[in-house]
Amino acid sequence: MDKYNDAEWEENAGEDELFEHHKFKVDKGQEIIRIDKFLLDRLPNTSRNKIQIAARNGNVLANKVVIKSNYKVKPGDEVSVVFPYPIREIELIAEDIPIKIEFEDEYLAVVHKPSEMVVHPGYGNYTGTLVNALVFHFDNLPIKTQDYSGRPGLVHRLDKNTTGLMVIAKTEYVLTNLAKQFFDRTTERRYNALVWGDVKEESGTIIGNIGRSLKNRKVMAVFPEDSEHGKHAVTHYKVLQRFGLVTLIECKLETGRTHQIRAHMKSIGHPLFNDNEYGGDSILRGTTHTKYKQFVENCFALIPGQALHAKTLGFKHPISGDLLSFDSELPAGFQEILKKWESYTQGSRE
Repeated sequence: MDKYNDAEWEENAGEDELFEHHKFKVDKGQEIIRIDKFLLDRLPNTSRNKIQIAARNGNVLANKVVIKSNYKVKPGDEVSVVFPYPIREIELIAEDIPIKIEFEDEYLAVVHKPSEMVVHPGYGNYTGTLVNALVFHFDNLPIKTQDYSGRPGLVHRLDKNTTGLMVIAKTEYVLTNLAKQFFDRTTERRYNALVWGDVKEESGTIIGNIGRSLKNRKVMAVFPEDSEHGKHAVTHYKVLQRFGLVTLIECKLETGRTHQIRAHMKSIGHPLFNDNEYGGDSILRGTTHTKYKQFVENCFALIPGQALHAKTLGFKHPISGDLLSFDSELPAGFQEILKKWESYTQGSRE
């Protein structure tokens, strides 16, 4: 994982899942000891309780097999463990900011993140974030579970100007379980995006490593699969509606890299509409006529950034085991842009 400062972290907080993945090859001279003791010795700032919760959730493996916390490691074992991303050491200020909640029980919540809202406090954004709003909401709930942590647990994140559904954990157990589901790619996540150009195929798959750009560290770039740069990333897409100069698509993530959809779509010549970091905030298709230019600028004015919405979210409830699936409407500005393009396209054909 690339290291970068808080400002870059917040500006580049994209679809990436918020979990740590550690791997170890047990030395030949290693004494036979319990796995929790083995991991405790090798992972600084990690408690035995955290390791045991991970083991109960099936997040600790030896030789690719799920093991319990009393497993005895042996020389030659390949050990791996998945933890939720460590909570940043920053004071979380509770703020009475209205948030739309799609679902909530004593263990988790599914919320709608609006545009122009940063997910987590950080450099330059210590207040007004989704987490600030959630801390206030959680602290004022009448019922809390025994292991309620008092802080919302982030499993994944969305860019500042990306809207849509997010799941928030209320307990460490639930957080660890959800992190494993995201790591195992058993969750269902579908996005709607408006991109520049008439996408040629009705559906397709983009495969290419995604990593920090070598020219501009604030954005991501796509590298060949065999490159030493970036991480493996796969995006599946299909066309939902064509407008000639722009196309509405649905994207399904097989991986969840930072800015994955934005970087992948740009790499095939279809940057997201109004994406100011990836070149989509310029007129990339169409005429040079003043009337058309004004039309596009009016569309840009309806949303503050890229036309990208996390529309569908599905996962297994960590406690009940029920499969949960949620769907959300496109934001009003996004819907208005589609109406404008539909009218423009129809007018051009008449």
